[in-house]
Amino acid sequence: MVKSRYFTKTQEFDGMPKVIDFKIVEEEIDDDLKDKEILGEAIYISVDPYTRYAVYYNVPPGAPIIGFQVIKVTKSKNPKYFVGEKIMVHGGWRTTCKVDDEQVWYKVDKISGIDTSVFVGALGMPGMTAYCGFLEICQPKEGETVFVNGCAGAVGNLVGQIAKIKGCKVIGCCGSDEKIKFAKSIGFDDVFNYKTCKDYPGILKKMAPNGVDCFFDNVGGRMSTDVLACMNVGGRISVCGAISAYNSKTLGQGLSTGLSSSKMLRNQLLMRGFGVGQFKDKFPEALKHMIQWIQEGKLKIHETTTKGFENTPQAFIDMLSGGNIGKA
Repeated sequence: MVKSRYFTKTQEFDGMPKVIDFKIVEEEIDDDLKDKEILGEAIYISVDPYTRYAVYYNVPPGAPIIGFQVIKVTKSKNPKYFVGEKIMVHGGWRTTCKVDDEQVWYKVDKISGIDTSVFVGALGMPGMTAYCGFLEICQPKEGETVFVNGCAGAVGNLVGQIAKIKGCKVIGCCGSDEKIKFAKSIGFDDVFNYKTCKDYPGILKKMAPNGVDCFFDNVGGRMSTDVLACMNVGGRISVCGAISAYNSKTLGQGLSTGLSSSKMLRNQLLMRGFGVGQFKDKFPEALKHMIQWIQEGKLKIHETTTKGFENTPQAFIDMLSGGNIGKA
């Protein structure tokens, strides 16, 4: 047996999660592994917006909080992974975890100039989400205009950079002047602060006088409806998340009005929601290109790092509150 710790929720979240909603549970894990099982110690744990949504529906109080992490293999009965290797897994908020093939995403290879932490960011779930969700659904063409909300976050900042690599004009929104400065530093052509903006359609028409061709939606809410008014005929919308509603007790306002439907009909818009797992066959291609772009300096990495396993809930809360720039 080996000792481990994991975080669980003490009660259902009431709006924005609070530190007191979490507690650490100590456990012992049987290290007598079955075929294809792996035991490993956490090096980096990812905190992501989707966890807020998923925990509400899929994690009862007492069960471990779900999430991705990079682990160092300490024991293995899986011929694909050896002791000492690093792998990216869906192992949850744990110090030590036991996983099988279904929970392993891929091996974390040693790549010149790329830190291990990037495998829970640009080379992990957020990176695969940005690459596949944007390129497969929006299918951007050179010269088109792309709008990204949450553009300084883990996924949004990567979508913007990929769009620039593909020769697009890229505009976005985020929640602070510091984030605007960051977004422009990685290539966004124009960015506005959604917290201080009083007229979303007005500023979008100013930033994109020729209309928006692709909309990568991380946020949902009223703005998602407003963006439709600025989209060109044949525009494409990739629905990645709805972080504006994750802490809400109601569904809020979004793409549910007759006005939205008429705009979609009139402009022949394509809107598709997705889960990144459905593109798993595209991951090798995505990793190849993302690694190449990072090494060439075309894709810049920015991380907000919190040290100490015990501080994972605070890092999660800070991320949901917009306290991070890039990947948390």
